[in-house]
Amino acid sequence: MEEQGFFYRDTWAEVDLDKIVENLKNIKELLPGQPEIIAVVKANAYGHGDCQTAKAALKAGASMLAVAFLDEALALRKKGIQAPILVLGPSRPEYAAIAAAEKISLTVFQSEWIEKAQAVLEEDASLALHLKVDTGMGRIGVKSLKELKEVEELIQGDPRLIFQGVFTHFATADELDEHYFAVQLASFREFLSKLQTLPPLIHCSNSAAALRYPDAHFSAVRIGISMYGLSPSPEMANLLPVHLQEAFSLHSRVVHVKKLLKGEKVSYGATYEASEEEWVGTLPIGYADGWIRRLQGQEVLVDGIRSPIIGRVCMDQCMVKLPYEVPVGTAATLIGTQGQEKVGIDEIAEKLETINYEVPCLISYRVPRLYRKNGETIGVNNPILK
Repeated sequence: MEEQGFFYRDTWAEVDLDKIVENLKNIKELLPGQPEIIAVVKANAYGHGDCQTAKAALKAGASMLAVAFLDEALALRKKGIQAPILVLGPSRPEYAAIAAAEKISLTVFQSEWIEKAQAVLEEDASLALHLKVDTGMGRIGVKSLKELKEVEELIQGDPRLIFQGVFTHFATADELDEHYFAVQLASFREFLSKLQTLPPLIHCSNSAAALRYPDAHFSAVRIGISMYGLSPSPEMANLLPVHLQEAFSLHSRVVHVKKLLKGEKVSYGATYEASEEEWVGTLPIGYADGWIRRLQGQEVLVDGIRSPIIGRVCMDQCMVKLPYEVPVGTAATLIGTQGQEKVGIDEIAEKLETINYEVPCLISYRVPRLYRKNGETIGVNNPILK
């Protein structure tokens, strides 16, 4: 096994690393010109596990990883990941020396930031920077050509600073209306035209843009949500040029079975009342695990049959109406496939009135991640026992 680990509770998530590899390989084959692949593994790889996903992405052909914060990049370094890493979000300038020492690329968009970073860098330091431009996302990035020139000149004027990349982020690449996307792309091209020197990595395409707009690939693309087997949006699901396989599934076991009589109630607030005799099972998963209260009424799979959650979801447990009496220990699938039935992440997102990105991110550290490769378990990540 690559990574030994244990868990003792009857709830766990499974991550199929083969599916991550296959998804990324299939996406890579679609991209004309073969741009560099920057695999986005921020937020613990969207809840899948940063180190394990990073290894799978690199195996599939990614040449760089991207995270949101410096802490996430340092965590990967501590776990032995030596591949290039880009921090997409802002970092404090006083930590520039740490990033340089660990060979972590940082995002920059303020001339003042560079001046402060220069003050803490050693004379022989080497810090790679990606210049972020705001073309309409309204988040971070230089907004004017004047700011662009100021930042570029500061980078080019210091041999310790490496102008490695320039990028932007699209706000609507996953929507069917292409107008705002076209405005942002034109703005990005205008920014590029004003640079004195183009860096080796020019990237603006997220998963949605990478799969839809070949003219926006430039020298690199950032692949996040689609690497995990999910469509960037419901609107795009039927337009995807590649078959994606969900890598994440969520499971539990029935730990108690009882028969309710007509009129008996279930859970906090006594909001559910049995209309007849029925079998009820208890699952050891609740809102502290990310299986939040709004999932009351959501169906899970027991014996391959859809079984609704009844009563309010508790902090650590929830109850389901069983199709019939089942033995204690019977497996329940909350996300994934069981028999001929499937509960996909998109179904959970629809129930929660949110996007699929949020669902695996919600599943908390309390839920161990079990990693599978070639149909076998190769490791378990259980932070509680570390």
